[in-house]
Amino acid sequence: MRRREFIALAGAAACIGPIAAGAQQAGRTYRIGFLASSESMPIRDSKRIVAFRERLRELGYVEGRDIVFEMRTAEGRVDRMPALARELASLKPDVVVAGTTTAAIALKNANASIPIVAVLLSDPIGFGLAASHARPGGNVTGNLITLDTLPGKHLELARDLLVNSQRVGMLVNARNPTNAVHRRNAERVAATADMVVVPAELRTPEELESAFHTLVRARVDAVLVPPDTMFFTHKERIAALALAARLPSIYAWRDHVEAGGLASYGVHMNENFRRAADFVDKILRGAKPADLPIELQTKFELIVNLKTAKALGITVPPTMLGRADEVIE
Repeated sequence: MRRREFIALAGAAACIGPIAAGAQQAGRTYRIGFLASSESMPIRDSKRIVAFRERLRELGYVEGRDIVFEMRTAEGRVDRMPALARELASLKPDVVVAGTTTAAIALKNANASIPIVAVLLSDPIGFGLAASHARPGGNVTGNLITLDTLPGKHLELARDLLVNSQRVGMLVNARNPTNAVHRRNAERVAATADMVVVPAELRTPEELESAFHTLVRARVDAVLVPPDTMFFTHKERIAALALAARLPSIYAWRDHVEAGGLASYGVHMNENFRRAADFVDKILRGAKPADLPIELQTKFELIVNLKTAKALGITVPPTMLGRADEVIE
């Protein structure tokens, strides 16, 4: 069952016309760096990066002739980001693609002049990556993954699935600064909806079990899992822990639901990676990140895992099934 749900494009990010000046130099081979957060090696075959490479091919780039890639991955460990960013910067790439906000921060700290295209940005202004969405003003541009209001949508999903839910747990990776943003936004929305967010902080994958024990002891009704490289790397384990704890789990990324989570609402990551290739093309043709507005996808998607709902004894409301972009059975 599939349909499409649209939201308005944020800010002035809607349309950037073709760049007439500074065209791509014929006969030159460009070096593109890529700093991924959660993919395992070899990352070239990750479905996200495959989508990025396919879009570059559509734009006329031939690997080995027009472009070469330098790819690095932190494999879910945020602490590895700074060293990998410095390694990439030392190769003097023409542009670097950052998989996440933490990757973009590490790259900007490593070199404030190399153009950076961030695929999954959270609060780029708050983290000092951009002066504004419409005119970033620095060396970072790219795609947003979330709005301040997205945690409210996740809380709404929890309440739709569990009518009387008041206490909602939230996994928080204390090593990832973007988690603090998601937590703050969720707590702000919960305060206006007669709900309470109960955080369970952790720093390593080994603490996942104890985090769920904390949530069970706190008698929460459901658990929110924010966008995070560690949580993404261990998505199957998190889904299994949530099911064992009898906790409905809500996410921002569909991959978690495909791995056994209950429901997700957020951007389609493949589309963000494809759009990142358009940013790279513009930069290679002479555009500056400072002048390229940060964008938010117009397409958000709701995914529901009916098999997990049945295992939890939850009856998904027909209205939710009707508006879902995909129902996994």
